[in-house]
Amino acid sequence: VQLQASGGGQVQPGGSLRLSCLVSGVTLAQSGIGWYRLVPGKERKGLACISGERGRTTYDPSVRGRFTITRDNAKNTVYLQMNNLSPEDTAVYSCATMCGNYVPGLGFWGQGTLVTVSS
Repeated sequence: VQLQASGGGQVQPGGSLRLSCLVSGVTLAQSGIGWYRLVPGKERKGLACISGERGRTTYDPSVRGRFTITRDNAKNTVYLQMNNLSPEDTAVYSCATMCGNYVPGLGFWGQGTLVTVSS
């Protein structure tokens, strides 16, 4: 199982970005996919999840209403649309074959993609 996150970059406050997570080795119907972010000095935080079979979505309160997780089963890719970004959203974003609180050693993880929100 491999995951490849992309789409990070620098954006001004109030702007938007869409991250992509290309998954191989497992279908999206077989595995829930979660988006997480890591800020230096803080714990890795789960932001959004899309479940495997039914594609149900859940969000951390800090991003609910601003971030949207979707998937394209044909492309085996999960997306994270991020709107109304603020400097507090600056972090390394990663996707994983897990959801919920981060637990070291669980799930397969892609490399992170850096999102910088600044003017």
